[in-house]
Amino acid sequence: MGADNQAVDLARRLSHVRWLGGGTGSGKSTLAHALAARYDVLIYDGDRAERSYVSRCTAHEQPYLWALLHASPARNWNSRSAQEIFESMPSLHGETFGFVVDDLLAMPAERPVVVDDFRTLPGEVAPLLTWPEQAAFLLPTPRFRDRALRSRFADARRAHANWGDSDHSEALALRLGRDELWDAEVRRQAVELRLPVVSVDGSRDSGDLVDDLAARFRLGQPRQ
Repeated sequence: MGADNQAVDLARRLSHVRWLGGGTGSGKSTLAHALAARYDVLIYDGDRAERSYVSRCTAHEQPYLWALLHASPARNWNSRSAQEIFESMPSLHGETFGFVVDDLLAMPAERPVVVDDFRTLPGEVAPLLTWPEQAAFLLPTPRFRDRALRSRFADARRAHANWGDSDHSEALALRLGRDELWDAEVRRQAVELRLPVVSVDGSRDSGDLVDDLAARFRLGQPRQ
């Protein structure tokens, strides 16, 4: 089977999947769970699934992910610029998307599945879509993300789990810088491929965003 036919077949097999990507701190997980509560959908949690990648990656096939997993949190965030951290992201080099696809193919296909995963890039998803709004990319404004991440990492234990013994205020600044670069790449690809980008600045309530996504994703009527 040729590459084009393989992509068409994979798109058919994943036609029940809706892709919710975009930047961290944009509210993807909140919206995914709201969709699950209102509609009969399953959630693929990218953050939770990432734990299974550890046993599935190799130094040869996923060198960036391998290096990330075998370095201390402090090493990953100390002595590097936001640009360097961005350029070393495994997902930027396509190292995690294959795991996502394999996981989705192993899930039941009788119900829609919403993929909640910031690592997913528009260029990876585009060949698998049967209509453009089967995917949506949420991108927060810098101010919205700053508030969200400062609130998230106000918990010292959570900050330590992510950044180890590094200076947490410096690590947060680097994280914000890295995420801004990631958002720019997501936006560039989405615009080039004419895939939907949803800006998140806090001016729309979650119910409005859920209705918007449900319409884009063709989820039908809410369950009673």
